[in-house]
This record gives sequence, structure tokens and C-alpha cells, in this order.
Amino acid sequence: MTCSITLTDVSKTYQRGQQRVDVLRSVDLQVGSGEFLALMGPSGSGKTTLLNLIGGLDTPTSGTIKVNQQRIDQLTRRQLAEWRSQSVGFIFQFYNLMPTLTALQNVALPLLLSPSAKAQRNRRAEIALQLVGLAERLSHRPTELSGGQQQRVAIARAIVADPAFLICDEPTGDLDRESAAGVMDLLQRLNREHGKTIVMVTHDPKAAGYATRVVHLDKGELLEPTGAGAGLS
Repeated sequence: MTCSITLTDVSKTYQRGQQRVDVLRSVDLQVGSGEFLALMGPSGSGKTTLLNLIGGLDTPTSGTIKVNQQRIDQLTRRQLAEWRSQSVGFIFQFYNLMPTLTALQNVALPLLLSPSAKAQRNRRAEIALQLVGLAERLSHRPTELSGGQQQRVAIARAIVADPAFLICDEPTGDLDRESAAGVMDLLQRLNREHGKTIVMVTHDPKAAGYATRVVHLDKGELLEPTGAGAGLS
């Protein structure tokens, strides 16, 4: 499943008491189908807000957001929730795994609302875990896995329903350098070999180097792209 994303004149404003906070200002951004985009910028620049808008976790104050030509900014909360479940895979800095469930059960969670049988859900979860290199860890619980392995389980959970694109918020922020490189190798492979469109927020230049394009936010405004990431070995 391919995916293109277009933001046109998107702004986001919050009201904090009597104070108006302009988090994003007239952002124009296009993410091509199969692109791996890294968003960088200082803390408070609006990166996570922009990521939340693209992923349908929030709605803009003004402007339009299209995913595969669908205006997601016009969807109701209920419609957005349904759209997210079908279209977006989320990967966060902290893995958000259920501690009492095995890796297989954690990965199968997004499929519980689908009409498929348990055996079919488990098979899809197995395939996702094989893809991220954890075929031998199906029955392990999060406390029995390293940080890098837990993030791989989280990635398997994000891709198990075959979403149109992946949203990654600091996916290596809680990992050591070796584990971070393994996770970024995996994300790059999902992009290159499986055609997944990826939008990632990161503070890490090494992680950004895996992307096909890097853009910067500063004080709510999108700066000119700095070019393609070169990738790391």
C-alpha cells in the first residue's frame, strides 16, 4: 500500500488561558509515496505537533491535510479513529508494550477489532515478528527483551495491519547506539524493500541520515530541505 501526504497552509494554535500560542505557522509540506522523511528542529519547534497532525491524532486550526487525496482534516473524531486504525502505524520513543502479554500477543493487539480468526491474527503477528528479526522471541514478555528488541516488537505491531504509512516519534531516543542503529536499519529496510512511507521526528543526526529527505522546523515554520540522508553503515 503506497501513500502520499500533502499539507497546505497548515497552522495550529493553542489557547492557554489568555495566551495564544502559535505552534505551527502556514506549513506547506509534501511527502511523496515511498519517501522516508525526517523532521528535525529544536525542542518546542512544533515537530511533534506536526507529526500528530499528519497521523490524525490532532486537527489543524487552519489549512488542509490530504493523505492519498483524502482530506483528513475534515473527518470527525470517530472517522479519524477509524482512519488511523486502517492507515497509520505508530512507533514512539517508549515502546508502550503490555507487560503481561507476550511479543506475539502485543503484535496481534491491533488486529483484535478485525473480523479475522485468532489463528489468522496470530499468523500475521508471527510474520511481522519474523520481518523484524524476532522469530525466536514470540513467547517472550517485554521484561525478557532488551530495549532494542522491545522497539522491534513495537515496529512489528505498527506494521502488522499493513498501514499506508508509519509515524515515528523519536524511535531511537531511549536506545543505546548499537540498538538504535539496528532499529534504523530496520526502518530503512521497510522503506526501501517494502515501500513504506515513513515520517520520523528525531533529534539524532545519525538517525536522520537514514532518511531520504530531511526538513527542519524552527519556531513553527518549515525551513528549506537540507537534502537526502546518506544512510549509515
